[in-house]
Amino acid sequence: MATLTQTGSTSAAIPAAKGPKPIHGDVRDVGRQSLVYLFLLVPMAALAAAVPFAWTTGLLSWTDIALSVGFYLLTLHGVTVGYHRLFTHGSFKPNRAVKITLAILGSMSVQGPLITWVADHRRHHAFSDKEGDPHSPWLYGTSALAMSKGFWYAHMGWMFEARNTTNEERFAPDLRRDRDLVMIDKLFWVWTVATFFLPAILGGLITMSWMGALTAFFWASLVRVSALHHATWSTNSICHMIGERPFKSRDKAANFWPLALLSGGESWHNSHHADQTWARHGVKRGQIDTSARIIRIMEQAGWVTDVKWPTPERVAKLTAD
Repeated sequence: MATLTQTGSTSAAIPAAKGPKPIHGDVRDVGRQSLVYLFLLVPMAALAAAVPFAWTTGLLSWTDIALSVGFYLLTLHGVTVGYHRLFTHGSFKPNRAVKITLAILGSMSVQGPLITWVADHRRHHAFSDKEGDPHSPWLYGTSALAMSKGFWYAHMGWMFEARNTTNEERFAPDLRRDRDLVMIDKLFWVWTVATFFLPAILGGLITMSWMGALTAFFWASLVRVSALHHATWSTNSICHMIGERPFKSRDKAANFWPLALLSGGESWHNSHHADQTWARHGVKRGQIDTSARIIRIMEQAGWVTDVKWPTPERVAKLTAD
């Protein structure tokens, strides 16, 4: 039986599967599945309309840009530093305030409740690019048609399957024992409401106008959420299809530099799959990794400890021949 530890990498933060617990969780009911469609497709429609909307109306102000960039960076790093490097892989130990803040900011990315997201991602590492992986682009074959289908599935199609859920008891039992995280997970709807309406409220207050609130809602809420969705999803799709593979891993994860800035350093994906626990994914000189920089700042401030930085010895050992 496959476990949650990955061959050739350190995964102490990910508990091994115990007993015959199934991979999949309960099938999502109609209500929950409808919300998946709503919060993925409505922001995506706004993203698709963004350029023609700005071109034809001119309704894009510096306030909208500032709010969009600000909320993008906050929620991006809530996912990359919080959801991913902390809660999924245990790359560092935070104090309680940092833990709670990162969990809330990650929730405000509207990528799903914390425990669900972590369970899905740990399952991905357990079965990376094999049967059981919730979003591998290689599940249909290697022909052009199969890869096109695989790209769509890995990028976002997997989320539309009500049966493609993950057993949280098997893949995230540690999070289910943390009262703070369970409460934040249950209040996911609150963080979703906040992420959509806070930019609008701020836009209205800054401009002292209803139009300022409306355009901020369009750009800093809808467009920003969808842009972040696609940046994250590209790690699942593009970074398992094309790019460089300088490190040894048991799957097709690749480093894809054009996405490094937009993804907060997550697109150094081959490095990450070589050793899941590293707090820095861009391990080579010049590789942009803003998430690692934030972790370093928090470490220097004394807010986090036991950071798992890559060592020269470990990097050399995992470097592909």
